[in-house]
Amino acid sequence: MKFKQTSLEGAFLIDQEPRGDERGFFARYFCVKEFADNGLNTNWVQINNSLTTQKGTLRGLHYQEEPHCEIKLVRCINGSIYDVIVDVRKDSPTFGKYFGEVLSSQNRSMMYVPKGFAHGFISLEENSEVIYLVSSFYAPESERTLLFSDKNVSIDWPVAPRVISDKDKKGQALNQL
Repeated sequence: MKFKQTSLEGAFLIDQEPRGDERGFFARYFCVKEFADNGLNTNWVQINNSLTTQKGTLRGLHYQEEPHCEIKLVRCINGSIYDVIVDVRKDSPTFGKYFGEVLSSQNRSMMYVPKGFAHGFISLEENSEVIYLVSSFYAPESERTLLFSDKNVSIDWPVAPRVISDKDKKGQALNQL
């Protein structure tokens, strides 16, 4: 695997290194040694799967507060998404900054989302399917939503959001956190 530090401390894009032949390829999704060698989480308690049927569906920006902060490893296994993380660590020099990248079944890139980051995505194709590993159990009392359209963050979504849940429409602005 190739680990690429993003512009936000602790967040990585991870690319697989497929080994192929006439049958197809084989690649690692996760290796405890390689993750540990890069100082990343190696303990996952859940693997979640979501299917987004309509292009332009926005999910997020979600995070959990202490003591239930989550680390996520996100991969799109069908279709494509624009995956976004926002630093919501108030003591961070990159507080309020975001990083976004296209994750697709074609590029097989993964987003490593550290604790203290809001996460979300918009589907770029119909029937985009995402699988992600999570380091903490879901705790509804600790869940928060950052407003996807917050002008303080100014995310440049590559397509206009067309389908948005009520919960995500009611997210908090960065200056309300």
